[in-house]
Amino acid sequence: SERARSPTLKTEKADEVVSPLPVQCLCESDCCNLLMAYPGYPGGAPGYGAPPPGAGGAGYPPPGGAPGYPAPPGGVPGYPAPAGYPPAAGGYPPPATGYPPPPGGPGFTVPGQPGYGAPPTSYPGQPPAQGYPGQPPAQGYPGQPPAQGYPGQPAAQGYPGQPPVSYPGVPGYPGQPPAQGYPGQPPAQSYGAPPPGSYPQQPPPAGYQHPSAAHHQQPPPQQQASKVTSGMAAMSVNEQKGHGTIKAPASIDAEADAGVLRKAMKGMGTDEMAIIGLLTKRTNEQRQQILVKFKLMYGKDLIKELKSELTGNFEDFIVSLMDKKTLYDAKCLRRAMKGAGTDERALIEIMCTRTNKEIHEIIAAYKVEFGRNLEKDVVSETSGHFKRLLVSMCQGAREENTTPDMAKATREAQELYSAGEKKLGTDESKFNHILATRSYPQLLATFSEYTKISQRDILNSIEREMSGDLKSGFRTVVMCVRSRPAYFAERLYQSMKGAGTDDETLVRVIVSRSEVDLVEIKQEFLKMYHKTLYKMIEGDTSGDYRKGLMTVVGSDV
Repeated sequence: SERARSPTLKTEKADEVVSPLPVQCLCESDCCNLLMAYPGYPGGAPGYGAPPPGAGGAGYPPPGGAPGYPAPPGGVPGYPAPAGYPPAAGGYPPPATGYPPPPGGPGFTVPGQPGYGAPPTSYPGQPPAQGYPGQPPAQGYPGQPPAQGYPGQPAAQGYPGQPPVSYPGVPGYPGQPPAQGYPGQPPAQSYGAPPPGSYPQQPPPAGYQHPSAAHHQQPPPQQQASKVTSGMAAMSVNEQKGHGTIKAPASIDAEADAGVLRKAMKGMGTDEMAIIGLLTKRTNEQRQQILVKFKLMYGKDLIKELKSELTGNFEDFIVSLMDKKTLYDAKCLRRAMKGAGTDERALIEIMCTRTNKEIHEIIAAYKVEFGRNLEKDVVSETSGHFKRLLVSMCQGAREENTTPDMAKATREAQELYSAGEKKLGTDESKFNHILATRSYPQLLATFSEYTKISQRDILNSIEREMSGDLKSGFRTVVMCVRSRPAYFAERLYQSMKGAGTDDETLVRVIVSRSEVDLVEIKQEFLKMYHKTLYKMIEGDTSGDYRKGLMTVVGSDV
């Protein structure tokens, strides 16, 4: 009966403690029997914090066979296995109060189980911890599952409101998520971890950006360069767009304008200022409407009426404004070739500066107005290589490609060098072939390559290799390729410099370019000669003629 109430029993020997059943020790020593006499702890050596005899309490596991604890291998509860490891000195003593096992959960292993202090092996489906008996657990304290985080804190990868993840078949601690670290420390968050308050495998809330993501955020992609518009790509390279100086209203009352002109010329005298003020504020197209309306209203030809009322250079200037553009060019060409002598500079100025379309319109207007073939008249009035250049211009067939061929530019630059600077004498036909055929962008590329090859500008080579009208013709082509306004600015300056004025050239350039690029011509004139065109006209002309020219040119720079 006494043996049933107490786990130990005193014998007649005062200091001898025996087990309820005989225990065999390998060394057959009484000390070993004494150490293994207590069934709750293995060894019982002082280094392991063995409780005093007869001590109980909640801090120590109950004897073998208690509910909730698996039976040790070997059969008999409460007895250590004979092949256990000897205890190591200096171990970690258990806490004073211990850790009570959770309801229904696994507890301490009984003495003799492998790996004292290791995680319990009674979790189904969980691998046993790797360790040695007598050493502390690697991730926590005895009696707790392997540490994965911080007790009392949510998991580092989980989100509030989500049930804790547990192993199948393993009961967790009630009201506590899985441990993720050490007690009393905040949970660590790795880069890229979703913030608390979200759910796993779901996109973050709208507008949320993790602090670490901002550091690694890539810059926005660069915008692509803008492409050339189809309008610019389709624009003819021969049509150098500019700005005219004629400031006309969008629409006019042709009948009222015809009445103003009739009143200015009726009776004694002529109101020249009324004529200037009206015709210089109308476009060429609007002037053609006034011509038709004047003849319809009064049965008279307006141009004939103007000629009868006006005289001198002022008459030429006003009548020139009334002609259609291409008809005016055709009249200038006929005037340049009619009678004794030929005005070769006028032929060059018109034939070498107009676009392909304008050339064809001039030829047609020449045929209608004079009943003659322009090309035949040019052939009859000129000669030599200069004649060939003008005949080439009469074809109106210059290439109009917008993209230069650099290989061709290099090859033709070499051909020009070989035809001129490189040899004694000059092959004018080669210059004529290239300068009269290639498009302006192609010629610009060729001129650039020519400078690299010959170490001379193409204009300098033309001045050295050519002479007379042919030199003037080739030079005009080169200047127009580079800048039409600069060429016409030079023509205007030459018409007024020195003693006297070439009024025919002055009127022809002002009238023909007034709606094309006279604004750019004025700018080039000031840049080249350091004087405004307006000021130079004011000093070289006079009377109503000067007023008319200055009104068209304008005083603005």
